Amino acid sequence: MSDRASTSVLEAIDLRKHYRGGDGGTIAVLTGLNLFVEPGEFVAIVGASGSGKSTLLHLLGALDVPTGGEVRLEGESYAGLSSDHLTERRNRKIGFVFQFHHLLRDFTALENVMIPLVAGGQSETESAARASSLLTQVGLSERVTHRPAQLSGGEQQRVAVARALAMRPRVVLADEPSGNLDPPNAEMLHELLGGLTRERGQALVVATHNRSLALRADRVLALHHGKLEAPRGDEMMSS
Repeated sequence: MSDRASTSVLEAIDLRKHYRGGDGGTIAVLTGLNLFVEPGEFVAIVGASGSGKSTLLHLLGALDVPTGGEVRLEGESYAGLSSDHLTERRNRKIGFVFQFHHLLRDFTALENVMIPLVAGGQSETESAARASSLLTQVGLSERVTHRPAQLSGGEQQRVAVARALAMRPRVVLADEPSGNLDPPNAEMLHELLGGLTRERGQALVVATHNRSLALRADRVLALHHGKLEAPRGDEMMSS
């Protein structure tokens, strides 16, 4: 194992993912991909639509199983874990931010952020205090009792960021987190997401088409033909 691999918080090694096509043939989405992410590092993944960016994040987050290769979190392979142990590590060690916020509409902003904390065994009092603190940090101290329908799209995504950070994860995975936001709200979310994870030394891996967000990263990688490589000039010109 290389020195870099030994210090990485998240590793993908010879990662492969194939699907069965409608004609019975095999569609190879990832074809031996390698990725090493350091603690506190912000990595942006760019590439054409359909190149496999979401598939990669799902594999990194233990939401799907690879066809071959492996993913390791803090040196421990997902392949060696039972379903219960894998779920526990995913819930405690990985935060997710998606293009669609997936907030529960009948719950307030505070309650939505509390959900992973209560599920993780914290008391309601502790969970409420932690959730309130996070919502203050994302600029929503005056909106804690509002339900998703009472919040703007940008505010809903900020609640989703607070929820992703609730369990103090080692890694945050974000899939087109600003894809549904107008430019001002997108910029606010970019600054917030990058700033909060850096303050905490959390690794951040973002799949994005947004040039502004990618340029905030410590490293930008492009997904081409199932592998990661240096981005081409035109891939950094998208907005």
